[in-house]
Amino acid sequence: MAMYEYKYPHPAVTTDCVVFGVDGRTVKVLLIERGQEPYKGKWAFPGGFLQMDETAEECAVRELREETGLELEHVRQLGAFSAVDRDPRERVITIAYYALARQSEVRGGDDAARAQWWPIGEVPQLAFDHDDILRQALLRLRQDIQLGLQDEHLTMGDLQRLREATEAVLSSGGEK
Repeated sequence: MAMYEYKYPHPAVTTDCVVFGVDGRTVKVLLIERGQEPYKGKWAFPGGFLQMDETAEECAVRELREETGLELEHVRQLGAFSAVDRDPRERVITIAYYALARQSEVRGGDDAARAQWWPIGEVPQLAFDHDDILRQALLRLRQDIQLGLQDEHLTMGDLQRLREATEAVLSSGGEK
């Protein structure tokens, strides 16, 4: 295979995964406490840098597993986030995903100091541009529910709780 050189700089690519969890009573979102700079000690979505031999979806699922211990087979692509200054380390574009899951035990791993489920209305200020990503994920979740989202792991009651929690956060302006 021939190698090519380009005169243009290349941005790094990451993935982030927004996981909404239900337990039959509450709706929460899965966050990790960053164990390294930048934003050490701040909360963020599980995510990390894309490896050369994986797809973006594979990266999202891998990072979720490595940083929280949560195993998911399917995530939905939310979109790309490419603000020039979104990551202080270098030029980074992230492809965000979201998923629905039953709340289960999670633990911090890899470069995550901790992993924790947060009530959707009590999410702290997030690192990077993750507040924007959360808002977009809530909007997409609301849209998907309105379009008849079905998930084999969730009951109709779970979906109703998701709808109500999403509406409550969005109607409050998503203020933290």
